[in-house]
Amino acid sequence: MKTRRILIAVTLALAVSACASQIDAGVSTDPETPGFLWGLWHGFIFPWSFIGSLFSPDIAVYSVPNNGGWYDFGFFLGVTVLGGGSFFGSKKRRD
Repeated sequence: MKTRRILIAVTLALAVSACASQIDAGVSTDPETPGFLWGLWHGFIFPWSFIGSLFSPDIAVYSVPNNGGWYDFGFFLGVTVLGGGSFFGSKKRRD
């Protein structure tokens, strides 16, 4: 039963991710385009920029255009590692 649930969850995740794409206009090769380090920084400040974006239309949580995969990877690392996502998810519950 548990294996079946995992298989269904993986299949659903793959089906949903197959629909994801980035608009070509959002990816740039200019030298001034945000890359990995900017993605890391934007991921780290994500909680504060999200709150700010609720009150100001000039604040965005994600930089467009960016250089694509490396910016995304930096953003992901910033949110999970620097933002505490992996730290809080790894703590064991005390019952």
